[in-house]
Amino acid sequence: MSAFSRRDFLLLGGAAAAWPLMPGPASASMATGVKLHGLSAFGELKYPPGFAHFDYVNPDAPKGGTFNFPPPNWVFNQNPLTFNTLNSFTLRGDAPPRMELCFDTLMTRALDEPDALYGLLAEGVTISQDRNSFDFHLRSEARWHDGTPLTAGDVAFTLMLYKDKGHPQLALPLVELADAEALDTLTVRLTFTGRQPPQTILTAAGMPILSKVYHTQNEFDAGRMTPPLGSGPYKVGRAAAGQFIEYERVPDYWGRDLPVNRGQYNFDRLRIDFYRDRSAAFEAFKKGDTHYREEFVARTWVSEYNFPAIADGRVLKREFDGEKWPEMQSMAINQRRPRFRDVRVRRAIGLCFDFEWTRRTLFSGAYERSQSNFEKSEFKAEGLPSPAELALLEPLRADLPPEVFAEPALQPVSDGSGRDRKLLGEAMGLLRDAGWSRNGSFVVNDKGERLKAEILADDDALARIFLPWAENMKAVGIDASVRVIDSAQYQARQNDFDFDMILMRVSVGATPAHAAMEALYHSRAAGRPGTRNYPGTESSAVDALVDAAGRAKTRDELVTALRALDRVLRARLDWIPTYFVANHRVAYWDMFGFPETKPDYGFPVETLWWFEPEKAAKIGKG
Repeated sequence: MSAFSRRDFLLLGGAAAAWPLMPGPASASMATGVKLHGLSAFGELKYPPGFAHFDYVNPDAPKGGTFNFPPPNWVFNQNPLTFNTLNSFTLRGDAPPRMELCFDTLMTRALDEPDALYGLLAEGVTISQDRNSFDFHLRSEARWHDGTPLTAGDVAFTLMLYKDKGHPQLALPLVELADAEALDTLTVRLTFTGRQPPQTILTAAGMPILSKVYHTQNEFDAGRMTPPLGSGPYKVGRAAAGQFIEYERVPDYWGRDLPVNRGQYNFDRLRIDFYRDRSAAFEAFKKGDTHYREEFVARTWVSEYNFPAIADGRVLKREFDGEKWPEMQSMAINQRRPRFRDVRVRRAIGLCFDFEWTRRTLFSGAYERSQSNFEKSEFKAEGLPSPAELALLEPLRADLPPEVFAEPALQPVSDGSGRDRKLLGEAMGLLRDAGWSRNGSFVVNDKGERLKAEILADDDALARIFLPWAENMKAVGIDASVRVIDSAQYQARQNDFDFDMILMRVSVGATPAHAAMEALYHSRAAGRPGTRNYPGTESSAVDALVDAAGRAKTRDELVTALRALDRVLRARLDWIPTYFVANHRVAYWDMFGFPETKPDYGFPVETLWWFEPEKAAKIGKG
């Protein structure tokens, strides 16, 4: 299984994603002094002005029906297991996934391009000659759900509010935003300091816009169950904290006929039921209470999809291609705990994970071993450093492990026994070298303190994977344990970095943006609660490489910087790579239609699929 289903599948930056870059120099898509209908960091836009709709949608998709599903990904303070607030844009509380569908953004992504944004609230944008100022020209028809106009004042208010009080995923990318100013009712100017990475504007243009009137009258960062005023294609309908939420399609949504929206947001109602227990959620799907399910437990996918609705064809089981972007699934070891600061300790912990045994015994042969923080991508380091990589790495040599300048570090291959004596012997040797000596069943430091390591989980299926790892750690003298806690506690402890070890799966887009890299690896994020720098990485060398990637002017420069960064991260072992799977494993009740060609850079089923009453009637769901 994968942590994707339970914690922190993030598309960092913007509203829900960090947008990638295309090859080549800056082009007309980022030209200065003219109004642009879209933005792309390093290449031409696929869709011209006046395009009818995105190619991957069905523009004639019917509206109607209910789609009940467990979200496979989420952002900001959202939690797929429970919720206690409808405020999704602060660090405080647990919000339900998909609250962002209630709010529009200045621009929105095309899922068949790696980094393209097209106008939503904004019909166009004009870039200043120095590329530090961006004038967004809003559509006069943009409206809040109460019918009042959405104005430039709302946009300026929102972005400055996010910079000051927003969730770290929103605040960090806006550090270099100097000002957001309403020039008139329909024109807002975003001015940056000049120190911002080129991709920052793509991130800012994808942030949900809030109502200035509403949030002036209501405290922004307060937890509340009253739905905030929105402008998007959905609004909150019925909801019960911790139990369920329904999002109702707004029939007179102001933007329903825009090219960027045509063929999308087809369900009348999106419903999310919250289950703290995976087996209860699966039973709800088998009964038909839940309509769609992406499966993350390999053993379940192989052996438990044999219930009557599968046998008689009412439920279909299918795999869809994964997205064309890098992924990382790794165990974060919290170096805010002094005992984990020595890389030899982290390497010893990594040697105790027997992937080969886990794959055969727990994964039914599924999954591949992760080696990189940029798995499945061109950013994964291979072979010896190239001359271009060395140009970045050599000035940092004094702050880097010597392994960085050799072949990239690889995770060990075990004998598959579940307790490989050779690897465990290496682990014990590393602990001795790091100053830990055996005292009975455990190793201790010179103060007599045990080396403790608790793996935190919020799901029993994850615990089953962690327990053998912990047993191997015990075998080498580490006082290891696995603790399963409820989702709310997990979120709070994760936000406050109150853990020893946690697993996270994250994707940062087809081309990682600086905001995404900063939130994961940069020293600036290490002490900021709510960021995803879970290991507490503080390294001037890592910072320099993250910043070099942010300054990249071409695709080649970006690839070079991220390969160099990958070498450093793999040598440091702040994150221990675990495993990955290439495709989406999906089962659904056969009452939906969907475009047969899936876009390469996203899989938002709830916004692209549609309800088919005839199919539903055939399976008794009409």
